[in-house]
Amino acid sequence: MSATAAFAALGRPVLGALALLGRIALFAAETVSHLVRPPFYWREFGHALVQIGWLSLPVVGLTALFTGGALALQIYAGGSRFNAEAVVPSIVAIGMVRELGPVLGGLMVAARVASSIAAEIGTMKVTEQIDALVTLSTHPMKYLTAPRVLAATLAVPVLVGVGDAIGIMGGYMVGVTRLEFNPGTYLHNTVDFLESWDVVSGLIKGAAFGFIVAVMGCFHGMHSGRGAQGVGRATKSAVVSASILILAANYLLTELFFSA
Repeated sequence: MSATAAFAALGRPVLGALALLGRIALFAAETVSHLVRPPFYWREFGHALVQIGWLSLPVVGLTALFTGGALALQIYAGGSRFNAEAVVPSIVAIGMVRELGPVLGGLMVAARVASSIAAEIGTMKVTEQIDALVTLSTHPMKYLTAPRVLAATLAVPVLVGVGDAIGIMGGYMVGVTRLEFNPGTYLHNTVDFLESWDVVSGLIKGAAFGFIVAVMGCFHGMHSGRGAQGVGRATKSAVVSASILILAANYLLTELFFSA
């Protein structure tokens, strides 16, 4: 293989990925434009809010609970090497509200919601229901995409806040029952070392992750291929792309919020 052919083989997927990012960016911009222009379908928004927010609460809560408990055990085991076991409450709290709460919550919502949205909209495309919306003079993005994106952007920060509280409680339960911390001291150290910006930054991350999840689900659903295989590929692509973008956005937001 010549050098030119090798560079071409390397460049094609890179150009394809950049083109996909461009299409996603244009799709997200069009979605935002529909959010600020009437009409807005409040019934669809309410239905999406229940599906994305309320019904995701069990999986996010359980994930946060076990993560907080495991984090307390790990920090205690590591801190004991340096006689620094007392940092467990503060590190659990900071780790949950800054990083683990938003990221794990976003990933759980991506697994549950992005796949659901992509499958639903992809099935509507395959069965020509989206064409029927156009026939009825209803813009598909305004009816299907805008309510879901707004609902996810508002619901995921609430899920993150609840998950933060449950995760800290998980660390508290493990710290008091397994690691023999004094309950009052544990709570006192948790409150003393947490700052308001720690909590606010995690909620901002949650809003960004919710936007990403809904946009990825809607984008891949709208661009689903025909047939069951096309819907399956759209569902898989929605979860994978949402997860990758959440991790990338988490790094960028952390760099923005906490860089020296």
